[in-house]
Amino acid sequence: MKQLSFAASEFAKKPKQTRREKFLLEMDVVVPWSRLLMVIEPHYPKAGNGRRPYELPTMLRIHFMQQWFGYADAAMEEALHEVPLLRHFAGLDAGTDTMPDETTILNFRHLLERHSLSSALFAEVNGLLLERGLLLREGTTVDATLIAAPPSTKNREGKRDPEMTQTKKGNQWYFGMKAHIGVDDESGLVHSLIGTTAKVSDMSQFTQLLHGEEERVSADRGYDYPQIHSHLQENLIEDWVALKGKPGKSLSAWAQGLNHAIAQVHAIGEHPFRILKRQFGYTKVRYRGLDKNTAQLFTLFALGNLFQVRRALLASGA
Repeated sequence: MKQLSFAASEFAKKPKQTRREKFLLEMDVVVPWSRLLMVIEPHYPKAGNGRRPYELPTMLRIHFMQQWFGYADAAMEEALHEVPLLRHFAGLDAGTDTMPDETTILNFRHLLERHSLSSALFAEVNGLLLERGLLLREGTTVDATLIAAPPSTKNREGKRDPEMTQTKKGNQWYFGMKAHIGVDDESGLVHSLIGTTAKVSDMSQFTQLLHGEEERVSADRGYDYPQIHSHLQENLIEDWVALKGKPGKSLSAWAQGLNHAIAQVHAIGEHPFRILKRQFGYTKVRYRGLDKNTAQLFTLFALGNLFQVRRALLASGA
């Protein structure tokens, strides 16, 4: 067993458990580390004649802490030096280990992006939840949200991110991207994700968010188009898409009642976005480029799914 350094032994004596520590203890149990490491391991650098790479479990834990706590690469490096709890979770000892620098942390993220491993991790997590009976496939609710990108041109290129666009919602203009998701309407777990630029219509991504085994589909009024209703009818899927009122005409009492019932079902589809924004602090894109930000969304929603069902996983011993 590795002997504790003075720094590590001081952390072990800490009398009070903080909320962040409790959160990390829970995530340590519910994240299927061995399965996720198997996905990444074939692509991870092996020890050779050069500098020995950091252990893969350490780098994956650091990457996940960036998602949970919103650390940029440089900020993550500093946090590892300053915060014993984060070092402990990553399996690092300030007394004996060298901390990964921001370039090492950046390169690990680029490795995941280059080999499309974020979407593979998302699929692996959902595979586990399906096996445990936590992710059901009878009904899907579809939703989308705008994610803001910096509109400023005060950067090295002197221009805004060319892969982000602006769109109008209500009376307000937004610049950034969209996350389109398909959500299990019983568990609230995300099973499908598409990242697009902001001006892409919600309706255009609808069919790609369905897994094909649904008995019912719900969505808000933004999806009320003839082609959507036709697709559901042709595939014998219950149509729970809310209805829009026609200009100058109010909805009938029956349509209003239907929309109210649909809204109650559809509300579960908004819960994953709340976890990203409120729990993980994700309110705007963190990188330039659509692919990089979509890759991060796959990781965030995978971790968000685990967070949603953490109590069930903890009760079963994960």
